[in-house]
Amino acid sequence: MKFVKMHGAGNDYVYIDGFGDGFEQTLTDPQALAVQISDRHFGVGSDGLILILPSDCADARMRMFNADGSEAEMCGNGLRCVAKYIYDHGLAAKKQLQIETLAGVLTVDLIVDDDSGLVDQVRVDMGLPRLLRRQIPMTADAGGDLDGQALDIQLTVEDRDFQVSCLSMGNPHCVVFVDDVDNFAVDYWGPLIETHPLFPQRINVEFVEVLSMDEVKQRTWERGAGETLACGTGASAVCVAGFLSGRTERRISNQLRGGVLTLEYDPEGSVLMTGPATQVFVGDFPWQGN
Repeated sequence: MKFVKMHGAGNDYVYIDGFGDGFEQTLTDPQALAVQISDRHFGVGSDGLILILPSDCADARMRMFNADGSEAEMCGNGLRCVAKYIYDHGLAAKKQLQIETLAGVLTVDLIVDDDSGLVDQVRVDMGLPRLLRRQIPMTADAGGDLDGQALDIQLTVEDRDFQVSCLSMGNPHCVVFVDDVDNFAVDYWGPLIETHPLFPQRINVEFVEVLSMDEVKQRTWERGAGETLACGTGASAVCVAGFLSGRTERRISNQLRGGVLTLEYDPEGSVLMTGPATQVFVGDFPWQGN
């Protein structure tokens, strides 16, 4: 099985071109493939698997699986790499693409390097944030109105109270602002918040230190993957939560462990994300499943 390894700001996935006839019918167990190919000791090694597929309503469709095999709605860093693959490999010869995801059809604008002719940066319209508890989703525990928002609410985990903001960018996010993110125990608190009873479908967790009104530093605990070097939907959620809570401006630079993303919470409501998309290598994987 041929694959391409790519990353967006260090958030790395294995990508498989599924434009061949009957691909989805042939690959009947993508969850098992995701687990095996993502293993950093016995597989290729990645945060997950992304399939690049034909679409009836867009230039392409992406399916995204975490390293534990669970399927997620979408991934902002992965989406940028899908767009790069589509353009660089001639599946679509235009610099604005529509890509179908489980979170909807998203528009991406490509920034192509003049010398190589390959995509270097991608700007994604991440769409409208979903702020209501039922849209995230959250339960009605602790007296929360499902038709209300969850901005700057108290979340109790073990014996500690966190001030958090929860929203969806097509997938669920819990943003936690901390004083010193570099030394914060992400690997301890991340899984506890991810699996908190308040979040029936689990949740991605962003731990964020505000450096200034237009600059933040983020670490991410991703649902089904653990700590990753970057998360595009998470960075978008941070942009929204920071602005709505008065901690940041609408436009911010977000320092993630794998690189820098630029985010803008447009007055019209959408979140715009710009960042790199990088191909690392190509190869063949000896998949024995279906």
